[in-house]
Amino acid sequence: MKHPVTQDGRYFVVRVRLWRMSNPGIGEDERSKLTKRLMTARRAVRDAKADGDAEAEAAAHRAVDDAKRALGERGPVWWDDGSPDVNRHMAKNTIYADWYAKTGRSRPGGF
Repeated sequence: MKHPVTQDGRYFVVRVRLWRMSNPGIGEDERSKLTKRLMTARRAVRDAKADGDAEAEAAAHRAVDDAKRALGERGPVWWDDGSPDVNRHMAKNTIYADWYAKTGRSRPGGF
């Protein structure tokens, strides 16, 4: 993976921000279906923007959110040890700060 992944496999980092990984408990067939659904929804967002169709864009954004929730990337966390969700937080402001500093990518431009 081109982006560093936390040692517990819960997040990957892009531009110093943590993003939640998909739930590893989802089977490969289901993950594939959900990923296709997500990509279709993202294309629908792009197309609606190009068409200037605000209603279609809003519906497409909802479809993206639904797919991401089904994948475990949003909504309730998929782990059960009580650790908080730090999705979208800056890595330096989380329990992953020391780990991320060691990756050598702790500048905003460095993935």
